[in-house]
Amino acid sequence: MNSNTISARFLGQSCVEFDFNGTRVLLDPFISFNPLAKDVDMQSLRPSYIFLSHGHLDHIADMAEIQKNSGATVAAIVETAAWVREQGVPEEKVLEFNFGGTLNLPFGKVKMVYALHTNSRPDGQYGGVPCGFVFFVGDKKIYFAGDTALTLEMKLLEDLQLDWAFLPIGGHYTMDMYDAVKASKLINCKQIIGIHYDTFPPISIDKDEARQVFSEEGLTLHLPAIGDTVAL
Repeated sequence: MNSNTISARFLGQSCVEFDFNGTRVLLDPFISFNPLAKDVDMQSLRPSYIFLSHGHLDHIADMAEIQKNSGATVAAIVETAAWVREQGVPEEKVLEFNFGGTLNLPFGKVKMVYALHTNSRPDGQYGGVPCGFVFFVGDKKIYFAGDTALTLEMKLLEDLQLDWAFLPIGGHYTMDMYDAVKASKLINCKQIIGIHYDTFPPISIDKDEARQVFSEEGLTLHLPAIGDTVAL
């Protein structure tokens, strides 16, 4: 597989659209309710897969519409996957799995990993435990942390030799930029893309400060504008 065609387009909050050698994979779709993503054309999104890290509204709000438009397969932890089915997504288009599980998909492998956060479905019911994902695509290894606080569980990823990591940096609901630096060291990854910041006042950050905090520790923090694409 040619890893040179792997990229990620940032769509605001924690929503990322990966291009894995021509296969579109969408993470945590939250666009129509995000005022910062008003220029993103949600109707044009045609992912083959949608991954949900957990069931909070700012991660799943546009799942049903995008899935209906695209026919995407939706992957999530068991209890969140049950909610996905209730939204009318056909059974054959739902992939439920759990911690320790790895999906073998046409574009590569995806392993579910731990995240320290809370979770519920939009209807208030139990949504299972939040999670993150590690994508193995060609020779690239990419960690999407989802919503998480700093946790020692991250050290279990140290020996994977991750190429990229998508880490929340906004604080308040997740770890902040300082804890994200510690997380980067635990997972042994120097190329970080920030997520879960600036969407709401409690998670607004000083971008220059964030870049400096990472740079001082020998790390590179990428903060692409909404709609921008980063080659991975």
